[in-house]
Amino acid sequence: MENEGIMLYCPKCQASNLLTHKFCQQCAAYLPKRLLWLAGDVKNKGNSGELLAERYFVIEPSILLDTKPALLPQSPELETLQAIRPYLRLFPYRLHTPQVYGVLQLSPKQSSTELLLIEKPPLCTGDNNLKQVKLHSDLITAWSNVSAMRQLNWLLQIAKLWRPLANEGVVSSLLTSELIRVEGSLVRLLDLRIDNQLNSPRLVDLGKFWKRLVPGSKATIINLINQVIEDLIQRKISSPEELIKILYQGISIIGQSQINNITITTKTDTGPHRQRNEDACYPPSGTTIINHPQNIAAAIICDGIGGHERGNIASELAIQTIQRAVSEYIQSSIKNTGSYIANMDLEKAVNNANDQISQQNDRENRQGRRRMGTTLVMGLHVGNEMYITHVGDSRAYLITLQGCYQVTLDDDVASREVCLGHTLYREATHKNDAGSLIQALGMSPSIFLNPTAQSLILDEDSVFLLCSDGLSDFDRVEENWETEILPLLMNKLEINDVADTLVRIANSYNGHDNVTVAVIHCQVKHSEPGNHINTGFVNTTPIDKSTVLRTEQQSHLSSIISERGSKQKHQAETIGNFSRRRFKMLLQLLVIFPLVIMAFMLGLSIWKIMNPYPQISIGTSKPVLFKKPRTVENLQLGWVVRTTQRTALTERKSVPTNTLLQVIDKKPGVLNSGGINIRFRVCPNSIQSSSGNDTLFWVNINQLQEAKVKVLQAGEISPCNPLPIIVVPTS
Repeated sequence: MENEGIMLYCPKCQASNLLTHKFCQQCAAYLPKRLLWLAGDVKNKGNSGELLAERYFVIEPSILLDTKPALLPQSPELETLQAIRPYLRLFPYRLHTPQVYGVLQLSPKQSSTELLLIEKPPLCTGDNNLKQVKLHSDLITAWSNVSAMRQLNWLLQIAKLWRPLANEGVVSSLLTSELIRVEGSLVRLLDLRIDNQLNSPRLVDLGKFWKRLVPGSKATIINLINQVIEDLIQRKISSPEELIKILYQGISIIGQSQINNITITTKTDTGPHRQRNEDACYPPSGTTIINHPQNIAAAIICDGIGGHERGNIASELAIQTIQRAVSEYIQSSIKNTGSYIANMDLEKAVNNANDQISQQNDRENRQGRRRMGTTLVMGLHVGNEMYITHVGDSRAYLITLQGCYQVTLDDDVASREVCLGHTLYREATHKNDAGSLIQALGMSPSIFLNPTAQSLILDEDSVFLLCSDGLSDFDRVEENWETEILPLLMNKLEINDVADTLVRIANSYNGHDNVTVAVIHCQVKHSEPGNHINTGFVNTTPIDKSTVLRTEQQSHLSSIISERGSKQKHQAETIGNFSRRRFKMLLQLLVIFPLVIMAFMLGLSIWKIMNPYPQISIGTSKPVLFKKPRTVENLQLGWVVRTTQRTALTERKSVPTNTLLQVIDKKPGVLNSGGINIRFRVCPNSIQSSSGNDTLFWVNINQLQEAKVKVLQAGEISPCNPLPIIVVPTS
């Protein structure tokens, strides 16, 4: 396969290098070896050793190497982009789902269609030797060779993926054995398979597929596996949330035979070009924690928003608030109710920290760029799980013997554009505002905050690296994990030395920002339980979905659980009293019920006279009643504003007097502008537009408040048509 005529071009100086080189022989820059999977039918698409499209070196018929990593790959045409929307919208799950790198257009003789290039496929490289590159094993092949804990862990990951893949119409991928690859503890899909719209897969089909795993299942969990499969096929398990809950319970039992030794160290540094350090961390910089006595250990990193005033105050306040929550009610919840409540309380702690900073901004009357804020990334070890929570662009990475994986997804414009299905990630990162944050702690009340939370089961030795963008920028983690972090897993380095080295790399090769790292070393000692799991805990009675174990990126408050218990007790007492007095109550109801109906109808008539504001229904959402006077501050979808003078709402959009503009979309603004962004359309017959594209534009609410506009009240007549069911297509 070795071809001396094929060269790898440096992304920094463009010098040519041999494929075996790890660093550029001219400028010493790191040479990324981007291995790609060529999706679809690849027959007659190239032989090993050939070069496709003058840049993609064929290692195997479906495995390619990009020899020009500095160049943007070819972007898909509009039709292809529509077809690959599921790949893009599943971007938050890219730890498990395939992502499109670009497309490959071959000569007409070879193919008339665009072939998808999948980046970071589940490949093992054999000590970075391209001659030994091959796919990781599929689920069924690898199943019998792993522990009971890992078997349940794999099933849990599939269960968590079921709903998001079903929502995108590609859940068939979880029923196709050759697509389900396992890379250590991770389940990773090689490609996506589109569902048959007339016969979409159901959980029954998942149960039938899992029957193929029974022969290789470990003896300790064989009864549980059989019970789950039977309940899936008989539709006793009717939702993925129920399945997730049962698998978590099984993991909890198996995990009692597992010992996790956790070591955490942190380090922060101002960097060579900053006057002050706006980062903060917990434990304090230079501290090392070994085997937390209560089996709970946390690491937190906050990065004060660069360029915003008092970012260091925001990061310190966030650390203090969340650390206090970890040491107080999170521990109490775990002791009393289990890790499910801890997950909810964790999000509650993040929201509390956000409100503390936001309220201080409000007290000091800070607006726009003057508002102090901070990013957040947190790793919380509880039992056999590592919880990862984050807001902003501080990151969490998972490092195992198999690879380095970015766990978190940056809250920036580039990631948002991909999640909306508008573009590929590598193309999005080249736009001017790609790195602008769309959320951070302290910039707005928690009602607008969407922290992401996920948990990973610990079933192998691993390292979780938390870091600010002072290290993660320019792919420094991806460049150095093998030499600077992987030896920690092999007991060849001390954890403090790893942290020191990472900070030194950040200062030497980035140096533009403060840098903070937290290294969490997890050492797992697992032994198989001696007895089979008793499946008595499996309860397939239909459950209230608001109380099941949370899936990724969903939240419930722990107070709901305790309140529900009190209500159920009260309801039981009420039912008992009703049984003893039912005859008397029935007589009373026969008299009272007609009176209640008459009073309700009379009250409704009076209310309609006193409140003439109409209801607005968008899409399939429930109607929302707006009682307050309509103002710029509370603009809602469908409302109309009128300009009272010629107004420049954006740099490229100026509208004349008496222009009618209708609100068709709202979203949080990027942190540089703050506030909310409002999307308007010019109402028909309001003004003559030069082109159809000029009738839609975004305006920040801060700019709108300064403009001379009047909000039309309910009942005022305008030429604006009612909003369609789907206002702005995003998929």
